[in-house]
Amino acid sequence: MDFGLVLQTDPPASRVISLMKRAERNGFTHGWTFDSAVLWQEPFVVYSQILANTTTLKVGPMVTNPGTRTWEVTASTFATLNDMYGNRTVCGIGRGDSAMRVAGRRPNTLARLGEAIDAIRDLAEGREAEVDGQRMRLPWVRDGRLPVWMAAYGPKALALTGRKADGFILQLADPFLTEWMVKAVRNAAAEAGRDPDAITVCVAAPAYVGDDLAHAREQCRWFGGMVGNHVADLVARYGEHSGMVPEALTDYIKGRQGYDYSHHGRAGNPSTDFVPDEIVDRFCLLGPPEAHIEKLRALRDLGVDQFAVYDMHDAQETTIDAYGAEIIPALGD
Repeated sequence: MDFGLVLQTDPPASRVISLMKRAERNGFTHGWTFDSAVLWQEPFVVYSQILANTTTLKVGPMVTNPGTRTWEVTASTFATLNDMYGNRTVCGIGRGDSAMRVAGRRPNTLARLGEAIDAIRDLAEGREAEVDGQRMRLPWVRDGRLPVWMAAYGPKALALTGRKADGFILQLADPFLTEWMVKAVRNAAAEAGRDPDAITVCVAAPAYVGDDLAHAREQCRWFGGMVGNHVADLVARYGEHSGMVPEALTDYIKGRQGYDYSHHGRAGNPSTDFVPDEIVDRFCLLGPPEAHIEKLRALRDLGVDQFAVYDMHDAQETTIDAYGAEIIPALGD
């Protein structure tokens, strides 16, 4: 099992770079960041310095979207980083939650997302692609490689992931829901004539190592609110008891009363009071190292290839070091 570190690009960027260097020293293979231009600093600028200050760490957004940048710009940015530092980038992509909503736009449609996945990958790898009706190619790309991993929750998004993406990003660490969603992605891949086992599965969730569970829950409760944004969209689209989405995922948002993106992804988010302890425990990894190892082994048995640690809390260095010392050695390949 691989391990990734997920951060927000809060200033100063030097701290983000320092934490990514620490992660590589501790055995992490991937460094991810949020991508929302209004809320945080521009991640691709920071990626250049992360890559320059690490040796093998792969970097990418968790996640970008097809709406805030034109597709050829996204592809060119990835291809430039790959040309400078070797093929060490991964394009995590989704419909766009905070990036689009904070700017007053609606998240992208799945149809547009599917088109973008193909175009961005083709352009970054030197092939011709169509962007808004215009055929184009990046003539300077040589030996480019850009895996595109899609974030998804709902049935149609999971199916699109299986048809199009090189990897699946699932932003929660509940084994029951992971099994259901991984199966949906792999079934869609098989139906599309693809090898289901060739799709990399990445589970991303907050991890907090320590014995004070009450404190750990408060530091990670924000995550249930973030996931709740996507769940609310699913309920609006499919209905609360449609059978299309497991009720284990939808039941907890009944007390949700809006969401303030100024606190998005941050400990102490006041918009997440509705998230019960049970959901925090199910969606996150909390407790001593042994508890993390046990849950990660269960996720690995379900086909998870990477666990990406959301490290937005008051024990960033401690968590990275604990994973490096005790957890990664127990699960790393």
